[in-house]
Amino acid sequence: MEVYEVSASSKKTKSVYISTVISIALVLLMTGLLGLILVHAKNLSNYVKENIVLNIIVNEGVSEGDVLALQKDLNADEYVLRSQYISKELAAKNLSEELGEDFVSFLGHNPLLSSIDVYLKAAYANTDSITTFIEKVSANKMVKEVVYQESLIDMVNQNIRIIGLVILAFTAILLIIAVALINNTIRLAVYSQRFLIKSMQMVGATKGFIRRPFLGYGILHGLLGALIAILLLLLTLHFGQREIPELVFLRNWIEFIAIFVIVALLGILISGLSTYFAVSKYLRLKSNELYR
Repeated sequence: MEVYEVSASSKKTKSVYISTVISIALVLLMTGLLGLILVHAKNLSNYVKENIVLNIIVNEGVSEGDVLALQKDLNADEYVLRSQYISKELAAKNLSEELGEDFVSFLGHNPLLSSIDVYLKAAYANTDSITTFIEKVSANKMVKEVVYQESLIDMVNQNIRIIGLVILAFTAILLIIAVALINNTIRLAVYSQRFLIKSMQMVGATKGFIRRPFLGYGILHGLLGALIAILLLLLTLHFGQREIPELVFLRNWIEFIAIFVIVALLGILISGLSTYFAVSKYLRLKSNELYR
């Protein structure tokens, strides 16, 4: 009979630990998914910003060598990510393809000017930085004008700002929920061991001695839950990029690894602290209070 009770108690303890690990894994999975959404949203916003083009129109009569020298100077600017030289001939060819007819033959000459398409770094793709950049470029005598879609830039930055605030607010709420759920799960797991804790205390075991194995299991459960969550996150990334190949352009493994590390640390930290406070609670209780 005694052997049966020990076996039943062991099975019950194992089932509690397994459910604890699974609960931690699911909560950390949701937290990690939100982290991945944040990273992809940031990379998408940078991708959009870095593909906003500024057309630097060059004056008539400027030689190609001078234009290429200007392009080289532009590429050395801290604001510029990359640039592309568009000759008069290439500009005419592109416009003819868009119109579906050869306008040069119709007009008898090519009225277009050479230009340089400039793409700014994401950090400088805002109205203030663009205005400063245009003022600097316009001071060059070879430059006739700089053309860009100001309304598009304002709209992109405004929408990205709103989306960013919404995602950050949702992240904060989810993190609070995650901490509460993991804490409650671990408190329930420790609750099932409250009589064991009090028995150890009554035979003279110190609080540190009693806490140590529970903390070890708590940290281990947090780590196991985090590893399961990370594995599921990797599978999500794999299937997501297989179904949506365009996500490859937003892939940044350094940021993904940072998210995985944060997930692991959250699992260990929250699980460890929750276990510590839960065990401390039952160490403070009197024997008759354990039945409440």
